[in-house]
Amino acid sequence: MKAPSNHFELRIAPVKVELAPGVVIDTVGYNGQVPGPILRVKEGMPVDIHVMNHSDVPELVHWHGLHIDAINDGSSEEGSPVIAPGGELRYSFMPAPSGSRWYHTHTMAHDDLRRAGYSGQYGFFYIEPKSGEAGAYDHEVFLAVHHWEPSITHAGTPLTGHEVGYRFASFNDKLASAHEPLHVKQGQRVLFHFLNASATRDVQIALPNHQFRVIALDGNPVPSPQLVNVISLAVAERVDAVVEMNSPGVWMLGAMDDEDRSKGLGLPIEYAGQKGSAMWTPPGKNDWSYALFAHAAPAAAFTQRVPMVFEKTAGKNGMDLWTINGGAYPEIAPLKVTKGDRYRLAFFNTTGEAHPMHLHRHSFELAAINGKPMSGVFKDVVNVDAYSRIDVDFVAENPGPSLFHCHQQMHMDFGFMQLIEYLPES
Repeated sequence: MKAPSNHFELRIAPVKVELAPGVVIDTVGYNGQVPGPILRVKEGMPVDIHVMNHSDVPELVHWHGLHIDAINDGSSEEGSPVIAPGGELRYSFMPAPSGSRWYHTHTMAHDDLRRAGYSGQYGFFYIEPKSGEAGAYDHEVFLAVHHWEPSITHAGTPLTGHEVGYRFASFNDKLASAHEPLHVKQGQRVLFHFLNASATRDVQIALPNHQFRVIALDGNPVPSPQLVNVISLAVAERVDAVVEMNSPGVWMLGAMDDEDRSKGLGLPIEYAGQKGSAMWTPPGKNDWSYALFAHAAPAAAFTQRVPMVFEKTAGKNGMDLWTINGGAYPEIAPLKVTKGDRYRLAFFNTTGEAHPMHLHRHSFELAAINGKPMSGVFKDVVNVDAYSRIDVDFVAENPGPSLFHCHQQMHMDFGFMQLIEYLPES
């Protein structure tokens, strides 16, 4: 395990990623690798990150899931400075809260599917808690999902938006066929840090004959850790889960979706003394639900309820336009909040697509799914299924502009954002 540090350098530059022999992707990454280096820090220890932009376009680095100031957050909508081509910038902040965070570009792609979330600009940012690691384990593995070589495959209908298809999908920088197996021993406990760094695709992951004990969502410990057959990851979500290696063999940790697995989304798990091709069998059922990890008791009382209706309309040049309460960014008024108040954002998704909704610089508590109350689960991304309702609560405790948006790149690019601004203190 690499020791925590407090000073890092990141170079944004073109890079070639060899997913497998003969499969090379030209993209942009950090420090000549994809994913970028794992930035491992200690909670309570200030960090300094020197970023140099050796690409040919302006860039930003967003520190996703951190409760930091708006200038350092890495969002131009909040006032963070853009790094010009050939330019550089130092980010300095106190990293918090502890757990699995990540960093990535926060630019727009629009019709250029080589940029922004489609590129290789992403990496883990892990904040070790002051009290030590959560849970007991013998081995630690960081796995980022990404989809490669995107293209528009579907022009959209009144029920579905434009769809992006991909030629390849990977854990980290290798297709399943090219991955060195993860070598384990019977009885070992392996802590997996999963991240969905895809631009547009949700994924479900399983490991045949094993279960995942989920201990954290988006880096935040859950109140009720549970064993599940399937890990579900919307775009930008993270899941920390411990797997007890209790079924010797050679297995394929991979996508539930047959197409994603055929495109390379898998990692062989090989027990000591076992040889052969990695086996894949689907689990009995997809048992994933946020509610599994929550308390059934209602969340605390809120100061104000804010209805947010998500809709899709026809935009310019045949593209979909995504709206919140009828408004699309930048022609949408900011949501004004008062420091210290607790707000219940009541999401109603009227569209036929799921939306991974992300709030910058804050965490929120899941308060209800389709009217069923819950509490205790804190996240910074929540996947709002098609035609569903989810309520989340956040406390306005980090003054400054904060961006709220769908993390699906095409939705974000075409209107699905709104700023949250704090009212002046009296």
